[in-house]
Amino acid sequence: MKQTLLLAIMTVSVLIAAAQNGPDTLVINGVTVIRDNKPIEQEPKKGFFKSIRTKRNLKNIVTEWAMVDIGMSNFTDGTVYAAADAQAYAPGSNEQWFATRYFKSRNINIWIVTQRYNLIRHFVNLQYGLGLELNNYRFKNEVRFNPRTATDITNPPVAYIDQEPGRVYKKNKLAADYITVPLMLNFNFTPDRLYPFELSAGISVGYLYASRNKIITSDEGKRKAKDNFDLDPWKLSYVGDLTLGVVTLYGSYAFKSMYTRGLDHTPYNFGIRLRPADFFNKIESR
Repeated sequence: MKQTLLLAIMTVSVLIAAAQNGPDTLVINGVTVIRDNKPIEQEPKKGFFKSIRTKRNLKNIVTEWAMVDIGMSNFTDGTVYAAADAQAYAPGSNEQWFATRYFKSRNINIWIVTQRYNLIRHFVNLQYGLGLELNNYRFKNEVRFNPRTATDITNPPVAYIDQEPGRVYKKNKLAADYITVPLMLNFNFTPDRLYPFELSAGISVGYLYASRNKIITSDEGKRKAKDNFDLDPWKLSYVGDLTLGVVTLYGSYAFKSMYTRGLDHTPYNFGIRLRPADFFNKIESR
């Protein structure tokens, strides 16, 4: 009797489980309705960015538009201020005159177009482009630059310290802007990956197309003095960049001083590169 009761209980349990896991069958007015009890499987939610394992199609020539660099501009000062040429350019000057406000001396580069050409299986590439390099050197002291006039003598004084009593400087900067062409070798260690690890190094050639000394003072307001201030019209620099996934860092260091006489200021820049096309390419489509 007990065995028969146990068998009956087990049979009922199996039938209940089958009914729960399988479809329900109902008969309404002679019409059979089958209801499936299986849960609806939902597609996994997509993230904002594509997977880190995403691969990309390899092309022999890759063109990228409208990249922007945002960083710092500064220079190493090797000037011998006691020398005659330094005193001729900035009479009475010393190493404190041209001290900069480090985090306010900024560099903006606007890369109109860059291209990458495959040399060796996409691991080694030639990288080149065209852009504008904008440098702002913010000074701590009241140093000013005189624009050259038609009556100036050869190699006249250019820089001086403003000693006007009671005058307060709110801004004082030297801006130097170049049209720049970089030429680099690019080493891409993960060429088929959407999130690459790559390194580029080479040189850039820049031509000075604009320079100015901009000041804002308590009594004069805003003023601009436009001239080349004996800046070298050509700028040759070592350049490089490093890409880690979605982040690209850049840097440059000039071959020599940015002045043709007087001062030995060798400029350098560094910062982060914004690549809009590359960023949107990594966003997951909905």
